[in-house]
Amino acid sequence: MKLTDFENKSIACIGLGAENYALLNYLEKNNLKPAITIFEFKDKSEFVDRFPRALKWPHISWSTKRPDAKILSDFDIILRSPGAFMSLDSRARLEHVTGPMHYFLELCPTKNVIGVSGTKGKGTTASLIYAILKKAGKKVWLGGNIGTAPFEFLPKIKEGDWVVLELSSFQLEDIDVSPHIAVMTNFSPEHLAPADPNNPNYHESLNAYWQAKFNITRYQNKKDLLVINQKLQDKNLNSKAKIKFFSQSDLSSKLPGEHNKENIAAAVLVAETIGVDEKIIKKTVASFQGLPHRLEKVGEKNGVTYYNDSFATTPDATITALKSFSAPIILLAGGADKGADFYALAKYITETVKAVVLFKGEATPHLKRELLNANFDKNTIREVDSMKEAISVARSFAKSGDIILLSPACASFGIFKNYKDRGEQFKKYALT
Repeated sequence: MKLTDFENKSIACIGLGAENYALLNYLEKNNLKPAITIFEFKDKSEFVDRFPRALKWPHISWSTKRPDAKILSDFDIILRSPGAFMSLDSRARLEHVTGPMHYFLELCPTKNVIGVSGTKGKGTTASLIYAILKKAGKKVWLGGNIGTAPFEFLPKIKEGDWVVLELSSFQLEDIDVSPHIAVMTNFSPEHLAPADPNNPNYHESLNAYWQAKFNITRYQNKKDLLVINQKLQDKNLNSKAKIKFFSQSDLSSKLPGEHNKENIAAAVLVAETIGVDEKIIKKTVASFQGLPHRLEKVGEKNGVTYYNDSFATTPDATITALKSFSAPIILLAGGADKGADFYALAKYITETVKAVVLFKGEATPHLKRELLNANFDKNTIREVDSMKEAISVARSFAKSGDIILLSPACASFGIFKNYKDRGEQFKKYALT
């Protein structure tokens, strides 16, 4: 497609969000002013601080209605902000629902695009690939779900540059073009129930979740590459791309846990395929610090070590975190409900954890019930209303040599704004 394809079109934006805003901003800077209607459940006054320019454009109108298929059928282009709610009926009746990531992949001037997805590990893997390519002297850009909407740097990309994108299932489900190199770190149940009442983004089934993820390779051809965890060999990988499997890396690294050995292996395989020198790969892996809120070592106080794994919003992610340590653990968990099954997690906690501090939330009673069913000592379970209280209670159980681990296995909505807020509060109170 061409940028001019947006001219004289009517566009519906389902949710504003950072990615839709970046695309609209890009169109404005290129003197394209299609008729745009933004459908948001909040009044536009609540977006003034975050997206000030878009609210002043005369060709943009704002609606707090939840549009149905009949309303949306009048638009030429429907841009759905990743994860923004649309009824299944509306999506089934509309053929032209896309997202900003689709248009970025279409318009990107370089075909050297690496897309990284997976239930967990995609941010760490994408960041490590970026770090390796940058160390190798390549011009490389990093964006997507990791925080920077790629339309923000699209005008600066040159042919021959490299682009690394962390791609969530919600970004992938509305595309019909895949990156040149696709990476799938792993796959486990996630996003199967609405956790945030203000943005109930979820997939209707585990298969629907997988089909969204599979879009990362669905539209590849034989000149493209799929790098995928060998644990997913039993999946129906009906991909036209060349497939390379990874397992675990044995390179020296600061990243804790067996799961990070897999993330490293994925990044190394991509770098090797591109042709990066082995010495550069080893050096970059050895110095890579990891990302905030992913098994982030916060520090030590009175012989107790604190780890922030606030990004662990599923039972599987928390099990992975627990497997990363051999020292006694006091676990901070619980929160908003995402429809998860806590049976396996409760069993593993009973075998490995010294005490559990639970944040109040809709999922917490389910987790507590499974813990009690697994014969976890009820005297070492506490429920709290705040992070400050959680740290205080955790310290009452801790001794020198222990670990206090924030790895909630649940979404953050309720007590906290999001997983970042939860992690930042943990770091604030952990060392005070």
